Formats: sequence, structure tokens, C-alpha cells
Amino acid sequence: MKSVIDEFLTYQRKVGDRTKLYQMIAEQFQVKRALYPGSHIDVSPSLVIPHVIYIDNFKGAISFFKHKEDICEYLEEKKIYQEPLSLDFYGENYYDEFDLEPVDLIISQYAGFVGQATRQYLKKGGILLSNDSHGDATLAYHDKEYEFIGVVNEKNEFITEGLDAYFKLAKNRVDLDEVRKSMKLPNYQKRAQNYVFRKI
Repeated sequence: MKSVIDEFLTYQRKVGDRTKLYQMIAEQFQVKRALYPGSHIDVSPSLVIPHVIYIDNFKGAISFFKHKEDICEYLEEKKIYQEPLSLDFYGENYYDEFDLEPVDLIISQYAGFVGQATRQYLKKGGILLSNDSHGDATLAYHDKEYEFIGVVNEKNEFITEGLDAYFKLAKNRVDLDEVRKSMKLPNYQKRAQNYVFRKI
């Protein structure tokens, strides 16, 4: 029978290991507490961030996190920080309401409009790390509660220069209603692997 750790490692090989991405963001912004809505079984943030809250109502994720003891044992062995490991999981829809203390970071990876649905849990000055697979970064860019402060390239480098080149169309304006409806991002001239926003 496949162990829960094998399941995670197989998933990680399939989607790519994002640990270095999370580590760079954690170090850049002194992240100690993160929220990962729509996480599926990607527990790699817990390797580099002491307290991570995972939310996912997918039955595969719920089944995976039932083995929390085994998961935490593996993470304790591999984590790079000195603080105690803290991992919470909610097997619910991230649009539901949760009684959460403010977090330093929200992670949005291929899971819909995470930055919109959960921004109330992000502290002022906190960071949203988002790709634009479903248009979540596009919505954050046009959201007055977020400030666009950088991008992350394929080498997991944080770039703060030339940001004016992003979220620009060859012509026409971005139709946010269409983005929300179709979850397809507009045809931008320049794109990044991930986008970084600060809550203001």
C-alpha cells in the first residue's frame, strides 16, 4: 500500500517541487504564518514556513490529511527552520468563513480566486503569492486592497524592476467580468511564473 509520503512525493514530481519558491518568499518577507487555500496535498510550504494552514475540500486532500501524524513526522525531519512545526487543515471550501488569526502570506496556485476569497485573513502588509492560471493575479492587480510589488521568474528570483510591462494587453482593456466567468487569463504581452502583491 502506498504511504502518504509517497503520495506527496509522487504529486510533487508531477506538478513540480515548489519548495524553493516558498523558501524564497518566506525569506524575502520574513513569513512565519501562511494560508494555503486549494492546496491539494502540496505540503512543501511547511518545509520552510513554521505555521501553515491548508484548506481544501477535495476528497483526495481530505483523505491525505487524515494521516497528519505521518505527514508531520516527515516534515519535522526535513524542515529548515528551528521553530516548532505547526500544521492545520480544513477540509472545507475556502469560500467558507474561518476563525483564523491574520497570516503573513497567502499562497494561490492553480486553485481559482484564492486572493479574492481569503484576503480578509491576510494581515495589512502581508503578501499574496499568486500565479495567474485562473486569473487570480489579474484580479489582484485590479484590486485596490493589493499593491503589485514584484514577479517571480522560472529561477525563483524575485524581480521588482520593469513591472509596468506586466498585465498589459496589445489592445483593448481587461474585462474582469469575463475573467471571473471564464477563469481564463487575458492575452498579456508579458507573463511571469508568479506574481507578488502586498495588502495595503
